[in-house]
Parts: sequence; structure tokens; C-alpha cells
Amino acid sequence: MEAFITWLSQTNSALNNIVWGVPAMVLILGTGLLLTIGTRFTQFRHFGYAMKHTIGEIGQKHVTTDKGAVTPFQAVCTALAATVGTGNIAGVAGAIALGGPGAVFWMWIAALVGMITKYSEVVLSIKYRERNKNGEWVGGPMYYIKNGLGRHWKWLAGIFCVLAILASFGIGNIAQINSIAGAVTSAVLVFNAGANVRAVCLATGGIVLVFVALVSIGGVKRVGRVTEALVPIMSIIYIAACLVVLAFNISRIGTVFVMIFAGAFKPSAVIGGGLGITLATAMKRGVSRGIFSNEAGLGSAPIAHAAADTNSPVKQGLFGIFEVFADTLVICTLTALTILISGIDITYGQKAGADLSIAAFSTVFSGSAASVIIAVALTLFATTTILSWNLYGSRCCEYLFGTPRASLVYKVLFLPVILAGATMDLQLAWDISDTLNGLMAIPNLIAVLLLSPVVCKLTKEYFDREKRLRI
Repeated sequence: MEAFITWLSQTNSALNNIVWGVPAMVLILGTGLLLTIGTRFTQFRHFGYAMKHTIGEIGQKHVTTDKGAVTPFQAVCTALAATVGTGNIAGVAGAIALGGPGAVFWMWIAALVGMITKYSEVVLSIKYRERNKNGEWVGGPMYYIKNGLGRHWKWLAGIFCVLAILASFGIGNIAQINSIAGAVTSAVLVFNAGANVRAVCLATGGIVLVFVALVSIGGVKRVGRVTEALVPIMSIIYIAACLVVLAFNISRIGTVFVMIFAGAFKPSAVIGGGLGITLATAMKRGVSRGIFSNEAGLGSAPIAHAAADTNSPVKQGLFGIFEVFADTLVICTLTALTILISGIDITYGQKAGADLSIAAFSTVFSGSAASVIIAVALTLFATTTILSWNLYGSRCCEYLFGTPRASLVYKVLFLPVILAGATMDLQLAWDISDTLNGLMAIPNLIAVLLLSPVVCKLTKEYFDREKRLRI
């Protein structure tokens, strides 16, 4: 078994270097830039409009009359539940440790272009969605490939589904539950140093497994209701805790931003030389961790948005802009600033995770309180991520086999992995998830690029109509 794990780690490392090499960066960032130009900088020109018609309408009641749909807000909460996960805490910490403070800058760049990429994915998802045999709206890359590009491209839709199913076990399951188990174990050991670590991990995995099973049985509507309740609460709690740390160290905020911008282009000027952290390393860590967190370009979020009770692809697409903004430019940034402003020692060039965040919170809160804060945040963030990715994987299975019943087989396989993932090696889980993310993005981005004229046309028509209505 040990020999197999070593082989798997080495193989994945070699593949990861290809998947996240220069061509991948060009594809991911290039797609975002082309869409930015094609839509006339929609994520910037209409940012205020997007916030007004997304977060600004959260308090408005939406009654869904369509039995096969969820409210637009439930759809975005399901998508946000998938994006706001371990990447926001452990992922950001790992990016800083391996890529230096400059990785945060590249994470921002990925988010700025990622906003329009996710917007485009959601627009296409609503435009080309269809009803399944249960009368539910289904959509996502596989459907906009099939219905938008035509039957000759169905092979690309199939490739996406296979990669998405595999990714759901990595980014959507193993990486999430492993981080939950690690955080819960750290919190338990603070109060009971003699606790059985394996038993704690297995118990954590078992509880999460039961919760996910009970929610997923209710389908997309129950997932929507649960995420609608949990996502706002968990985000507010974590943001508040970060703001407390920042308030206590506000005098260092200028220094932190200097570290981020200087480290983005010359890491050695901030952390010193000899650690192997180059500009390419900072960019790779920042972009990959940013995408791991906000999922822009992966094609996952459109699967959730396809179930929204809406007739406007563009209006639902605005939620894609909001998602990336909330996930990366708010929550991930707060995590990064909290770690850097706290003054804790960071061993650059070495792998790290939630332990950095715990150490940062411990500078203001007590050690036990910091462990509990991270444990609670990670548990809520990652559990809702597992719920959403369980939905994504089941929809891909449904598409591949042509029947909603196929999703039952997927869930039978998905749930036990939660228990197994609770005791796996964390770094290997992260590394495999990184590779699968990159592979999954390729067929999706190809489709988005080929269908970009549709996105540009729908966007222009929508905002031209809005302009006429205001006159």
C-alpha cells in the first residue's frame, strides 16, 4: 500500500506540473481576458449593477412555482457552498507558504478575470439547460456543449463529466473531509491531549457522512434549502473573526500590502532567496489556489445555477460575478490578511494548511478559542462543499447514463469515501485535487471559448434593453 501511495504521489506530481504549467495559465487567464474584452468589461462596468441585483435582493422573497427549480438565491448558495470551503482557509495558507505573500496578488488576478468566466458559464448554463425525466432543470457544461455546440461535440461533454465525477471525489470530498477531520482533531487535542486521533477522525467522518446522506436524499431542493440557511451564517461568523484579528493589528496593514505587491513580482525581495520561490511559483500557487477556491472555469457552479427559477441567463449570470467576488476577493483575502498581519512565523517553501490560520487567530484569541473557531468554520464550509459536489457528481452521472437513477449509484460510491477521506494524507489529497481541477477546466473552457459569441450577444442585448428602460 505504501509503495502504491508513493507511486501515486510521484505520478500526480508529474501530471500536475503539466496541467498547471504555462499552457494552463494561458488558457485560464486568457479565456477570462478574451471574455472581458468581448463583453466590454462587464464585471467592472456593471459591477454595481451586479451587486444590486444579487446581494441587494437577498432580502426579497421569491416564491418558486416551478416544481423542478429552486430560487435564484438557493442556486447561488448551492454554488457558493461548493466554492466557500477549505480553499478559503487551508488553501490560502498553503498558497502563502509555498508561493510567498505574492501568491495573494495572483489569486486576486485570477479572481478578477474569473468573475467574467463564471458569469459566462452561468449564462450558458441557463441558455442551454433542459428538463430531465423527473421534470427538474438540469444544465452545466455537458448541456451547453451538447445543445450549444451540437451532437458532434458530445464526446467533449462526456470527457467533462468523467473528469468532474473524479474531481468530485477529490476537491469535493477527500480534501474537504480531511481538512474537517484535521481541524476537529486539533480542537479536541487542545482540551484532551490524550485523545485517540484516528477515532476522532473516524467519528468526524461518520457524522458528516450521515448528514450528507440525509440532505442529498432530498435532491436539489433540499440541498438548496440547507445551503441557503448555512452559507450566510458561516460566512458572517468567519468574516467577523478575521476582522477582529485585523483590528488588533491594523497598524501593520500597509506593510502587508507592500509584501503582497512586492512579492508578486520579486518574491526574494520579501522572503529572501534560496527557498526556490520564484515569480512562476508565486503565480502558479496563487492562480491554482484561487481557482480551487472560487471554481471559476471549472464548470461546476453552472450545474447548480441551472436549477434556478429564472428566465434570464444574464441576470442569473450576475450571481457568478458575485460568487467569485465574495469567495476570493472577500473571504480568501481576509484569510490571507489575517495570516500576514498577525506576525506569526511562516516557514516559506514548506507545505502548510489550516495550522497557519489557527496560529494567526491565536495571536488575538486564546489557543483553544482559535482552534474552535477554525474547526467550526472549516466544518461548516467544507460540509456544505461536500453537499454541493455530491450534487454535481450525481448530475454528471445522470448525463452520462441518461437517467436520474444513475445518480443513486454515484451516491453509493461517494458517501463511503467521506469516511475513508477523514484519515487520508492531507497533502496527497490536495495535490490530486489540484490536478483534477486543471484537467476538468480544459473541456469546459474550450466550450466557453467556442460559445463566447453567444455570451457576448446575450450580454449586449440585456444591457441595451436595461438602458432603454431607464431612458
